[in-house]
Amino acid sequence: MDINIGILETLVVALMILFSGYFCNSKVAFLRNNNIPEPVVGGILFSIVAAIAHSFFDIHFNFDMSFKNPLMTVFFTTVGLGASYSLLVKGGPKVILFLAIATLYLLLQNALGVSLAISAGMDPLMGLIGGSVTLSGGHGNGATYADLFISEYNMPSSVFELAMAAATMGLVLGGLVGGPVSKRLISRYNLKADSYHEELDDTVTFNPEDHDLVTPKKMMETLFIILLCMSVGHVIYLQLKSNDVILPAFLMPLLFGVLATNLTELSKRYTISRACIDLWGTMALSIFLALALMSLKVWELANLALPMILIILVQTFMLIMFAYFITFRVMGKNYNAAIIAGGHCGFGLGATPTAVANMESLVARYGPSPQAFLVVPLVGAFFIDITNALVIQLYLSLPFVTP
Repeated sequence: MDINIGILETLVVALMILFSGYFCNSKVAFLRNNNIPEPVVGGILFSIVAAIAHSFFDIHFNFDMSFKNPLMTVFFTTVGLGASYSLLVKGGPKVILFLAIATLYLLLQNALGVSLAISAGMDPLMGLIGGSVTLSGGHGNGATYADLFISEYNMPSSVFELAMAAATMGLVLGGLVGGPVSKRLISRYNLKADSYHEELDDTVTFNPEDHDLVTPKKMMETLFIILLCMSVGHVIYLQLKSNDVILPAFLMPLLFGVLATNLTELSKRYTISRACIDLWGTMALSIFLALALMSLKVWELANLALPMILIILVQTFMLIMFAYFITFRVMGKNYNAAIIAGGHCGFGLGATPTAVANMESLVARYGPSPQAFLVVPLVGAFFIDITNALVIQLYLSLPFVTP
């Protein structure tokens, strides 16, 4: 039996999922201490309920996800609005460095996946499915390459379902391991948020012109700027798309956010409220993730063969070790590097919003890291897709992968 749920009811369910995550984190010390994002906790619980309804009662929930992509774009626009010129100067080289690290990991991820697949007597292409095709690439990339493998390499049609299940498993694991990795790094090295950002916050707090950090007027002004950046960015996105330049839909709004915050900073005639940006961004991301996770079909994980499950679990262990020992150290072995390591766990197994949720959970507890919120989304949502395609093509050219 299909149950169709309208847009308002879908939002109600998403908020209930989010609140259930907050409740569970407040009651379960393990979840709270390891900074597991609330949307992930609530989303997994709902997915289990949905799986029971599907398996035992043949009930299927069909949600209206109309707000899902706009909410994601709102969040990434706030990321741009939080990136002042001074932060861009500090974070620019880090973007290049992190892209190099993430690309190196793609090579290792596929090497491990192919090696394990061959060892298990599976088609080497299954190692790519259990590698960067689905784990770093996500559901969309998994669907694209699954179709390619079926049409060009004579793989069975079940590869598509297998890819979707692998991407789903990676998404869940990515939201579970990022927080504990960063927490361990922060605790072991006694790391603190950059004092530069604390000084900025103090300046804002004691500005005599600001009697309240957040007011209805400031929230509406900030929303107007967010929507303006989204609207202009969408027009440019459509124009580029019509000229066969395909970019993530949120990238142009993010860049216009960067432009807007720096123009206001240079003009000194208006200051965009940092507090309002953070509030809009946090709310948009939390609801977006709740919507994304409530639509997961965890019963599809049953389609994963045992060797594929083992491949993904070994991949998870390798990413934990890589983020802990390599990402953290190469990115500077400081607080920002620890937050970036948690973000790497998110998009190395799942998707950029999962990476950002990991980081949101961490900074809410340990302090801000604007550099991480600039570096990880740019690499995880845009540049890594380019290098991932090149790395996958490299492996497809190897004779022992596609004889």
